[in-house]
Amino acid sequence: MFGLLNSIAATKPSSVHGDGTPGTPLIHSFWEPDTSTWQYLVVDPSTKQAVLIDPVLDFDPPSGTLSTRTADGILSFIENNTVNVTRILETHAHADHLTASQYFKSKLPGNVPVCIGKRIKDVQATFAPVYGFGPEAFEDTFDIYLQDDEVFNVGDLTVRVLHLPGHTPDHLGYVIDKAVFTGDSIFLPDVGSARADFPGGNAVTLFSSISKLMALPEDYKTFVGHDYAPGTRVEECVCTVAEQRRSNKHSKVGTSEESFVEFRTGRDNVLKVPRLLHPSLQVNIRAGKLPEPDSHTGRIHLKIPLRGAVEST
Repeated sequence: MFGLLNSIAATKPSSVHGDGTPGTPLIHSFWEPDTSTWQYLVVDPSTKQAVLIDPVLDFDPPSGTLSTRTADGILSFIENNTVNVTRILETHAHADHLTASQYFKSKLPGNVPVCIGKRIKDVQATFAPVYGFGPEAFEDTFDIYLQDDEVFNVGDLTVRVLHLPGHTPDHLGYVIDKAVFTGDSIFLPDVGSARADFPGGNAVTLFSSISKLMALPEDYKTFVGHDYAPGTRVEECVCTVAEQRRSNKHSKVGTSEESFVEFRTGRDNVLKVPRLLHPSLQVNIRAGKLPEPDSHTGRIHLKIPLRGAVEST
């Protein structure tokens, strides 16, 4: 297919969901442990067309080292299984890992479009002054800006776009048959829900988005964007809507909006800033495009905006 990764071992999916029945998705989950992120390759078994959801670019902050190790393993899996990725889907502009969307686009055949919700433009406007971006920084970044409730096909599969704001204003979910890719809105029942204190985030809005997910049929399955497994439980990626309704620790059936907002706001007030916040945002709001190398050193630099002041003596 693209023949550049023959020496790189294909990553074995952490789990595979689906039996290959025509018209239903075959879902391959790939766990990235450093950022506790789930990545998904969703394949139409009849045509082998697929979408890739929330791929991760490896980044080590202390050394400033970028790596495509995780992405290359998935690319080899795609090639070995003759899968044709037709879209790369972002659920939102992540603040906890760097997206590998541009790297996948550069390696996959067919100029695969990178897709995100239309409200990414609001997120870009919020963070452009933080990182010193002008309007030109966002040219030729995302390829498709998805509309609320938009529907498109991947082979014989139908994908429906859900607007799920609250964690971030641009946040989307994707419904494919009975699978719902929820990103950072709802997590597994013993983890609960995502934070809602980022710019444009809102606990009331997040509760509404979670309620939208809870209203789906009970046999639908929620595939989450992260897992922070408590205790000795191993990482998992999926549970049914029925399980969410019955036992989600933050928003099970019977939870009032008032109590959710009180808990979520109090919890968010004591959470630390995500470890990769600034590297992630300045890359992810540009669809994974890295800054241009310095003209003198040839090195790529990311910015860390400082707060506070130190008086000189």
